[in-house]
Amino acid sequence: MIPTESALQQVLEWGRSLTGFADEHAVEAVRGGQYILQCIQPSLHDISARTGRDPQDEKLIVAFYCELALLFWLDDCNDLGLIAPEQLAAVEQALGQGVPCAVPGFEGCAVLRASLAALAYDRRDYTELLNDTRCYCAALRAGHAQAAGAERWSYAEYLHNSIDSIAYANVFCCLSLLWGLDMATLRARPAFRQVLRLISTIGRLQNDLHGCAKDRAAGEADNAAILLLQRYPAMPVEDFLNDELVGHARMLHRVMVKERFPAPWGPLIEAMAVIRAKYYQTSISRYGNDAAGGGQRAPA
Repeated sequence: MIPTESALQQVLEWGRSLTGFADEHAVEAVRGGQYILQCIQPSLHDISARTGRDPQDEKLIVAFYCELALLFWLDDCNDLGLIAPEQLAAVEQALGQGVPCAVPGFEGCAVLRASLAALAYDRRDYTELLNDTRCYCAALRAGHAQAAGAERWSYAEYLHNSIDSIAYANVFCCLSLLWGLDMATLRARPAFRQVLRLISTIGRLQNDLHGCAKDRAAGEADNAAILLLQRYPAMPVEDFLNDELVGHARMLHRVMVKERFPAPWGPLIEAMAVIRAKYYQTSISRYGNDAAGGGQRAPA
């Protein structure tokens, strides 16, 4: 696999054309991207005879890392106000439609989308990636607006929206686009769509449980645990959400055993089920639990 430092420098070079892009966005993207690719390397090698896509292809790997970095950056644009609202709206339009950004300072958006369009093994994956990006941006925007408003969502409404804001669909779709994982065909299967929702729910609940203390200290309300505590102050929220996690994990396991999706979806789903814990252990500045640390609701 491409050396870490080389990959990091290439992602940073691409990110310099995005206003507000920070070293952290590239670092976390490479860290998480490497973990995912290492987990599915054997499967990617097995299917390379069919796809002709080399798991070690530097161009493909860097494109994947850039997409992950983009997701981290977009998350912070919403949470930390890295760019003005009108700039963010233009960025979302560009990324969701695959067109150049209408305002200066975001040339990297068009560069990445053009690169992924050209690299797509299956053009349907590129179309789906644009749609997934629109869903991700809309969920981030809706969650931020709801948390700042007077009316609080129910737990069900919060979870429905926040599943999209975890961005796992973008991660999977980008992998499929680059290495020919046939996600566009699999999306037609109800069981596969169920798996996407379940693994995204697991990621969201893991994230909210881990970040609850920090979010409360920062006055952040876009968190399942905080929302439930606001509505039901005496509720054992942590126990409830941990039970939810266990239940969703059991449901996910049953579907995966029954359906037996083609490689590399088994090891990929397994990797995503534990990737949050990997980030919590290695990305202290972003995912640390001390109240003075940075935000921790980024994707992947």
